Amino acid sequence: MSDDDHRQRLAQLEAQLDAARAANAPKPHTEESYSQAHLAWRMVIELVSGLMIGFGIGYGLDRLFGTLPILLVLFTLLGLAAGIKTMLRSAREIQAGRTGTGDEAGDRKEERASGD
Repeated sequence: MSDDDHRQRLAQLEAQLDAARAANAPKPHTEESYSQAHLAWRMVIELVSGLMIGFGIGYGLDRLFGTLPILLVLFTLLGLAAGIKTMLRSAREIQAGRTGTGDEAGDRKEERASGD
C-alpha cells in the first residue's frame, strides 16, 4: 500500500467521521425559552422582595413603637410600589437590550451566510 493510498483512505475516513458527527450532533438548545423563564423569575423576585422588605420594615417599626399595624400597611404598600417600579425598570432594560442585541445577531447571521 503506497503512502498516497493511505492518505486518501485517511481523508475518506475523516470525511465519514465528520458526517457521522454532524448527523449525531445534538441540536442546540434555544436560549430564548430559558432566558424568558429567567427574566420572568427575576421580575417576580423583584416584586416579592419589595413587598417583603416593606413588610419587614413596617412590622419592625410597629413592634418598636407599639402602634397599630398602620406602619405595617403603609410600608407594605410602599414596598409594593418600589417592587413594581424596579420591575418596570428591569423590563425597560431588557427591552432596550433585546433591540440592540437582535440587530447584531442578525448581522452575524448574514455574514455567515455570505461567507465573509
